[in-house]
Amino acid sequence: MSGIGKMKRIWPLVLSIAFLAPLGSRFAALAEGAADAAIELVDPDVLRVCADPRDLPFSNEAGEGFENKIAALLAQKLGKSLAYVYYPNSTGFIRNTLNAHRCDVVMEMPQGNDFVQVTNPYYRASYAMVTKKGGDLDGVVTLEDPRLKGKHIGIVAGTPPATNLAVDGLLPGIKSYPLVIDTRADAPTADMMKDLEDGVIDVAILWGPIAGNLAKTSKASVTVTPLVNEKIGPRMIYRIGMGVRHSDQEWKRTLNKLIAENQGEIDKILQDYGVPLLDENDKPRVN
Repeated sequence: MSGIGKMKRIWPLVLSIAFLAPLGSRFAALAEGAADAAIELVDPDVLRVCADPRDLPFSNEAGEGFENKIAALLAQKLGKSLAYVYYPNSTGFIRNTLNAHRCDVVMEMPQGNDFVQVTNPYYRASYAMVTKKGGDLDGVVTLEDPRLKGKHIGIVAGTPPATNLAVDGLLPGIKSYPLVIDTRADAPTADMMKDLEDGVIDVAILWGPIAGNLAKTSKASVTVTPLVNEKIGPRMIYRIGMGVRHSDQEWKRTLNKLIAENQGEIDKILQDYGVPLLDENDKPRVN
């Protein structure tokens, strides 16, 4: 993420960061498996969301991110008011928010993350390559393309595409941007896009939702290419759901039902933010 923003989304960027922490003793009963959503939730009348306070396009305190919009949609469908617990999405985020029972859902988590219980996915996306239109990189769809040799490539350190850059012999041309940041003070993904616009780099490689959103407001005419054709290295494509506590089985079922019933409206929100959605065949989804 970064992004995963939260560099932003530390989750898809580095899934190995250990967010999981034990439940406090006052909530020990919940860990034994409460069956009623009203018991599982901090407040049954309020949708309490764990979020980063400055992490666009995902979330911010002004409610301007797509996670904020999706949360508002879900709150409306549930007939609940909406409240946030904000905390920078860095080490300790889950421990100090969801697992501390200060809130009940993290709006974006990749399937396969064991540190929380993840709902059914509400979108599927990949890392992406951003290039200026009209140049010699038009038509490049994979990091294995020989036209990338000798190019200056922006990459967030430690993210999955970095492995491919190394295998493909592209490391001499990279410019590295930090992964673990405080989003209240740093914005490496925005810096990367500015470097692309200014010609400092020729290619920006970002988590797809970040790439798509930055492309919408870019001063340059750019192409966002999802990295779905890589034959080597770690996975680039992720199914994204919502994260809840492992004990909250009924709450997870409620969210799964909401996702299924409101997928069209969720898709519209994501597409309004430029998120390059993929279908199960790795093709762009267009509604």
